[in-house]
Order: sequence, then structure tokens, then C-alpha cells
Amino acid sequence: MTTSPAAPMFDFSGRHVFVAGGSSGINFGIAKGFARAGARIALISRSADKVATAVSQLEAEGAEAFGQAADVRQPEAVQAALEAAAARFGPIDVLVSGAAGNFLASVLDMSPNAFRTVVDIDLLGSFHVARLAHAHLRQPGACVIQISASQAFTPTPFQAHVCAAKAGVDMLTQVLAMEWGPQGIRVNSIVPGPIADTEGLRRLAPTDDTLAAMARRVPLSRLGQTQDIARMAMLLASDWGSYVTGAIIPVDGGLALTGPRDFSAAAAASRR
Repeated sequence: MTTSPAAPMFDFSGRHVFVAGGSSGINFGIAKGFARAGARIALISRSADKVATAVSQLEAEGAEAFGQAADVRQPEAVQAALEAAAARFGPIDVLVSGAAGNFLASVLDMSPNAFRTVVDIDLLGSFHVARLAHAHLRQPGACVIQISASQAFTPTPFQAHVCAAKAGVDMLTQVLAMEWGPQGIRVNSIVPGPIADTEGLRRLAPTDDTLAAMARRVPLSRLGQTQDIARMAMLLASDWGSYVTGAIIPVDGGLALTGPRDFSAAAAASRR
């Protein structure tokens, strides 16, 4: 398999990496990073077509890959996919839980069902993936990585649903780190910043003006790339991260240092 700048220094040859929400965006970028470092990749996503496309792309690069359609809100589907992946690739060495939903809306413009949908995907889905994967994790030695968001610790107007859900995800990360640490399982959260060419960023910055304003707020003066998140995931999963657990790690170019963001212009643009 050819190497990539995303993974020049890591070797995950033969390791089993399971990625929930792994057919696109940040999570697919993580899957590609691990695949280019030699890992065998299993991924799930709601769309069977997207799963098939993602698997084909990984295989075209020479990776061993498996995918199955599963909605993280449905524990039976998640469990079936985990069992199929474990039967194919063995115990899971790295579990990445990144399924998420988002949209811009004020509390008064948001229906109870809309709020519940994001909480169900982000928080309940993270619980399902972690809880059901536990039986298939390599013990000791497995690494669990949750994909969080800065809304977990930065109150953000028009993002009440995500703030609530991701705060729960980070607390779940820390509780799991305490409960599963004695079994040799490490659990951490990565907090991505604005990552270019992802659906999440398109929702939060739907116009060129809002995208440029987002980039200007980043202290490093650039948007992130999916490989930035993949590199941190691989670092945490490698021997170099072997004493790190329960950490909430921003990979955001310093954006979290700038405080709450005003999404009123982006929310208005998204309604046009």
C-alpha cells in the first residue's frame, strides 16, 4: 500500500480499526489515515450506498476494508455490524465513534423532535457504539476515540442541541476512561475545529462570507483538514499515547480559545 503524508510515522499493520459514521467527512478521513498506516478498516454509516463507496475507495488504495449500513440510534443494527466486523478482522484495536447530526436553529425555532434527533445520534449513539463494542475490544490494549465538538464546553447560540449532546459525550468519555481503565482500555475525545470540505462545516458556514469569517477567527489563520484529525487519532491510538486516557483534546487551530461564536448570520443564511 502506498503511504500518505497523513500517516508517515505510524504503523498499524494488521490492526482492526472500527469507525462509526465512517463513510464521509472527518470520520472517513480518520479511516483513510489508519488504512494508509496498514490497518484493516470496518465502518458503519446509515447509508448503504455511502458505505459501499467508502469501502471501494479504501480498497482502491490497497486497504482491507469492510462496511455495513447501521444507524447508531438502533442498537440491534450496531451490534450486528460489530459482530460481523469482529468475525472478519478479530478483536477491535481502535474504536472511533463519530456519528453526528447538526443544523442551525434557535431554541424557539427547534421542535422537541429536532432536539431529540441530535441527542439521539450524538449522545445515545455514542453510548450504543461504546457499550456494544466493549465485548469486541482487545483487552488490554484497545483505544476508544470519541469525536466531540467545541460546543461541549463553549455555550453557542443556535446550537443548544449540539451543546447538550456533545457535553454528554465528553462526560461519557471520562466515565468510560475510569470504568474501563483497569481493563487496559483507553478512552479519549477529539474536538475538531472547522474542517474544510465537510458537511458539518457547510451547515455552520453555508456561504463564502460565513466561511471566511470562521477562518478569520482561527488563531492559526486556516481551516483544518481531515488529516489533522486523523493524525491526532493515530497518535492517541499509538504507543506514544499509551498513558493518555480521559482527555478532551481540541484539534482546532486554537479556535476554542476565542470564546463563544455568533452563528446568527449563518443561521439567517441557512434559512434563505
